Amino acid sequence: MTTTITTPATCYGEILWDLLPDGPQPGGAPLNVAYHLNKLGVPTSIISRIGNDRSGDKLVDLLDSWGIKKHLLQVDQDHPTSSVIAKMNNGSEVSYEIVFPVAWDFISNSGAITRQLSPASYFVYGSLASRNETSRETLFEILESDVIKVLDINMRPPYIGKDLLRVLLEKADIVKFNQAELEMTQMLFKSSSYNEASQVKFIQNYFNIPEVVVTKGEFGAAYYKNEKSYQVWGSEVKVVDTIGSGDSFLAAFIAGHYLDEQPEKILKSAIAMGAFIATKKGGCPDYNLSEYKKFKSEMF
Repeated sequence: MTTTITTPATCYGEILWDLLPDGPQPGGAPLNVAYHLNKLGVPTSIISRIGNDRSGDKLVDLLDSWGIKKHLLQVDQDHPTSSVIAKMNNGSEVSYEIVFPVAWDFISNSGAITRQLSPASYFVYGSLASRNETSRETLFEILESDVIKVLDINMRPPYIGKDLLRVLLEKADIVKFNQAELEMTQMLFKSSSYNEASQVKFIQNYFNIPEVVVTKGEFGAAYYKNEKSYQVWGSEVKVVDTIGSGDSFLAAFIAGHYLDEQPEKILKSAIAMGAFIATKKGGCPDYNLSEYKKFKSEMF
């Protein structure tokens, strides 16, 4: 009999090794978000799939050491643990060559997964894990559950198209875009909106999404909740690399949302976390909360 383990947040999708010029780093947007949520005191589960190999064993060891719940992590006997060839551009920007197929393309057994979710759970998902039919169908089934659905679009051409994006958006309660993703969505759905506020309004109305977040790098972020909007400016920081910066932003946003904090406070925490992680190497760098809080207090 399977033991039910519910956590306030559950992240679905890719778990992998980023093969950087100076060595491998654990990554994948769902893993990055889970790592930072757990750091921020929000117990988090990961739904993914690894190969029966040493690379997968090392990821399991990390999950154990970080305290991320792995009861929904699957092991694939036929496909390897994922790796991504990451290339640094201009010193800090990153481009990715994402190997296919890999273990997380075959996440299955949605029934066993949905039994571990509750209506109060934040279910975090993106578009990349939908590139293969098996994981895509599992995700679609989970999205029928009564959970708080958080979409981090994380567009990775050629693994995203209009039809897939429509389904992912229609199920979401909260969506995070960066500015390029917001523009691309406008083009795909032929919106004539010309500024950010009207673009977000189009998204909210077209897909019936209550809450939208737009990240803008050093220029901060905006949060549109129902009929209200909130804007907080960021600050320029000394960037080491941008890996996982957006994921850490989302984790801090969800943590504040979970605690029912005021919108401006949520945004400030999220912006500070994204900037803080950009000053460090990799998507899951070691840090303590006091270090992050000091950085945030100096930023705001």
